[in-house]
Amino acid sequence: MNNEILVAIISFAGTAVGSIVAVVTANSLTNFKIEELKKQVEKHNTIVDRVYKLEASDQVRTEEIKVINHRIEDLEKS
Repeated sequence: MNNEILVAIISFAGTAVGSIVAVVTANSLTNFKIEELKKQVEKHNTIVDRVYKLEASDQVRTEEIKVINHRIEDLEKS
């Protein structure tokens, strides 16, 4: 076999292996970042749910205070 052909084959194999390793590494990093983003989104969604519940609770408390104030006014008038 000619030396030039042997060098070309070895160079091709080295380039192919390097490219495959680079693609696998990039894919692994991308998957890791996607998983981290999923965790952050889940944490955000949990916070949104908690804030919604707090706002609903606040509305109930506000209405209760209005009723109590109205009763106090009625008692003061009597």
